[in-house]
Amino acid sequence: MIPLKDSNPTERFPIVTVVFITLNILVFLYQTSLGEDTVESFVGAFSLVPARLFHAGTVLPGPVPDGVTLFTSLFLHGGLFHLIGNMLYLWIFGNNVEDAMGRIRFIVFYLLCGVLASMAHALMNAQSSIPMIGASGAVSGILGAYVLLYPKARVLTLFTLGFFVRMIEVPALVVLGFWFVFQSLNALVANGAGGVAWYAHIGGFLAGLTLIILFKRRGVPFGGKRSYRNL
Repeated sequence: MIPLKDSNPTERFPIVTVVFITLNILVFLYQTSLGEDTVESFVGAFSLVPARLFHAGTVLPGPVPDGVTLFTSLFLHGGLFHLIGNMLYLWIFGNNVEDAMGRIRFIVFYLLCGVLASMAHALMNAQSSIPMIGASGAVSGILGAYVLLYPKARVLTLFTLGFFVRMIEVPALVVLGFWFVFQSLNALVANGAGGVAWYAHIGGFLAGLTLIILFKRRGVPFGGKRSYRNL
């Protein structure tokens, strides 16, 4: 299931969400402007390397303090589809979460979820020298917050099963619940292989579920007790 749009209106323009999307796009454009050797050095410097973070084995420290890479890795992407997927989820679900928190809290929440997601991945792969990049940990935190705030919001979803392709509306709880189960099963099956940081997705989602209690504005209810306009 690929979400395309939700039915959840916002009270004000999601400027922070747009800024985060813009930053990710600008960094990616800068990456693509670099030569092959330079881009490897750039990504290697600002990505999160678990073994470097925990000083495990013989991995040498990078040019950037290891703790800083918990943040910088959130703005790097491995390819165009990696970027598009993360930004699509950020746009669909981030605007409402920003609305529920306010702009300053949303900035802190996004970065904190990203850091906690990165730490989850690093702890489960402490000996790994493979760089981890991407906004998906922070975006996963937004999904965790959204599912508690607006579980009944209708999400227009592209559903595919073999040759069967159809767009359907389903509750956010179903879409994001399916997403979380998919991440969890892949984490168990892949066991660190496959090039996807499944534990970062899981860690970010759980961080969002927990932190939304502290970050949402007073008076914003859980459970989506508000009216929704049609798609």
